[in-house]
Order: sequence, then C-alpha cells, then structure tokens
Amino acid sequence: MATRHGGQRVESPSTRSKRTPHDPPLRDPTLYALTDHFRERLRQPGRYVSLTVVSDAIEYGQLRWNRTEGWRFALVREGIRFIVVVGDTETTSPVIVTAWTEIADWNAAMQSDRWTVDDVHTIRLRAALSDDPERRIPSRIRPRIVGRPFEMGDHRLTTAAGDGHVECSDCRNRFRSKQQLLTTVCHRG
Repeated sequence: MATRHGGQRVESPSTRSKRTPHDPPLRDPTLYALTDHFRERLRQPGRYVSLTVVSDAIEYGQLRWNRTEGWRFALVREGIRFIVVVGDTETTSPVIVTAWTEIADWNAAMQSDRWTVDDVHTIRLRAALSDDPERRIPSRIRPRIVGRPFEMGDHRLTTAAGDGHVECSDCRNRFRSKQQLLTTVCHRG
C-alpha cells in the first residue's frame, strides 16, 4: 500500500505484479509515495516544485527513458521544464525520488507573469551548478543575478551580476562549484 500525497491509502500495482526497469512507470500520481529525499527538496527555496506540478508531470508530462536513478517525466510551463524522477521496481510501491526545474525557453520564462527575473536566474544558476558539480564555473555564475537566497546543501546562496561565485547569506563563504559548497559546512553567522 502507498499513501497518496493527499492522505488516501491506495494499493500499489507493483505489489501485485513484478515490474522491471523496462516497464514504463504508472501515470496515476495517486499511487506514488514520497521519499524523504523528495520531501526535503519540496520545501527547499529555489526548487520551484510543488505536489500539484509533480502530479501534472506524472499524468501529462513527456516520459523519458529510464536512467540510473529512475524514469523521468518532463512538463514545460511558461518556459520552465519540471523534471520528476520516479521509481517503482526496487520498492514495494512507486515512489517520487526527486524533482527539479530547468530553463526550457529563456524568453518565455522571462516574459511570463508566473516567474520573476530572480526566479529565472535562480533556476539557470542551480542547473549550471548541477551540470558539472566538480568543475568551477565562474563564467556561468557571472551573468546571473540572484538577490533572494536559494538553498543548496547547508547554504543559502545569492550572487550579483559580475561575481564569479555564489555567496552564502549566513556564513559568507564564497563558492565556484557545487562540490565546493556541498563539502563546506555552513557556520551560520
């Protein structure tokens, strides 16, 4: 049995039959349980994911072939692509593993009433840091303007135009790669 994110209990098809990694995932979002990893990401500023958009991605989004971390659903809204990773072959019920956003169409996102300029820059910056976590990317950070802190690791990050780094609002450390910020403990001011 899986608990629907609305609280209703439902029986998972994966407990009734053996599914393989090659079987497409189920399109009924009510059958999916939420992993702790996903719950943490859901509350994280700068992720821009919600249960509603995750449900819509599962039900209506484009299905992408299984990768090592699970099947992916992708849904584009107002220039932003929502990616939802699910798994249903290694657990007793289907699970939502994680979700994130990326820019699908910069101009559409910037013109949208749904997204602020800060939102669009935050999404682009998070994606740049995650694309190659070990590499320092000052040239990809420099054009971003993010005044409202977003969370990555233990840090709440911002950056200004022309800066080749992100800066933690709490500990004031500066970072040029995701690996750098994930391996540095934040000592809140």
